[in-house]
Amino acid sequence: MTHVKQYGSTGPNLIVIHGLFGNADNWHSIAQSLAEHFTVYCIDLPNHGQSSPMAEATYPKMAQAVLDWTQEAGLERFHLLGHSMGGKVAMQMASLTDNIDKLIVVDIAPVDYQPSHTKILEGLQALKAQPLSNRKEADSLLAPYEPSLPIRQFLLKNLSKTAQGLQLTLAVEQIAKAYPTILAKPELKEGNPVATLFIKGEKSDYIVAEYQDSILRAFPNASFKIIAGTGHWLHAEKPVPFTSLVKRFLG
Repeated sequence: MTHVKQYGSTGPNLIVIHGLFGNADNWHSIAQSLAEHFTVYCIDLPNHGQSSPMAEATYPKMAQAVLDWTQEAGLERFHLLGHSMGGKVAMQMASLTDNIDKLIVVDIAPVDYQPSHTKILEGLQALKAQPLSNRKEADSLLAPYEPSLPIRQFLLKNLSKTAQGLQLTLAVEQIAKAYPTILAKPELKEGNPVATLFIKGEKSDYIVAEYQDSILRAFPNASFKIIAGTGHWLHAEKPVPFTSLVKRFLG
């Protein structure tokens, strides 16, 4: 089951895909802003949010899960926007379907990355192992694994109230098992003609100059924009310049 939140009901379809440890709600304010011009669908990827767990979460399998949902929803054509891991899923979808009008990839490239979330995964496994009575308790548990308060706040957006207390809406075991796959590049065809925009955070090292060849081999019609003064979470740090770039490219 793929869980989706819809914003607006007029204008071209735009599917938005979150990154690792995220969910559809992360894009709420951006989606509201874009809903003036598009029918926006924010997806929970497998193992995230309210979507079903997936034992082997490879890029082809995650991409196919989203494509299956588009068929169920009757979306024949759509724009696609993905951030970080969601950007890799979006790129993978572009190799599996011709239904994409334009593609936006946010701060990720079709390359292999080094592990950088190992401690976070350990922290999330610690959270998953016991019932939590409140967010403060959850934050204290997570702090030894992740020193950054904004990152902890982002991760704790995955807590939801249940009869047993607060619980994580992340399939942590499945994500941990799939982590080497998540770091790897998606399985892309070369020379995809779809019009593609790569948006980079100026201070982020997820897209660097030496990745340009890999990007252009896969997406020869790619263009590039940088949002000044932002890191990997550029859409959250500077939402107004981000949404105006999206509207201009898709317009």
